[in-house]
Amino acid sequence: MAALPVFRWRLAPDGYATRRQLRARGLRPGGQSVAAQLERPRRRRGPLVAYLYRVDLALPVRPMTEARWAALAKANAARRVCPVCGRDAGYVIPVSLGACVPCAFPEGSCDGIAA
Repeated sequence: MAALPVFRWRLAPDGYATRRQLRARGLRPGGQSVAAQLERPRRRRGPLVAYLYRVDLALPVRPMTEARWAALAKANAARRVCPVCGRDAGYVIPVSLGACVPCAFPEGSCDGIAA
């Protein structure tokens, strides 16, 4: 198995791009494996790594269909419904609380939460 080529931060040759750079061009990796990686040195926690894909093998982004839009809307609506009281909270319920604020703090004391 061959090792991936490693480039210094901002010194990658043309023809390689990160996922975000591909998306900005309207492309996606399309099943290809990582072609190279970028390393940005950091003092404390080791290098920061970004994976690169070949632009010539990238495929166009698949368009959103009506069914996908509907599934996305349904998933986002489900994140707003409180599992305790079953009401639409009007916001996405934080995973850390697990319920809407009135259900998470029934006595009205919101310890540690800024008003």
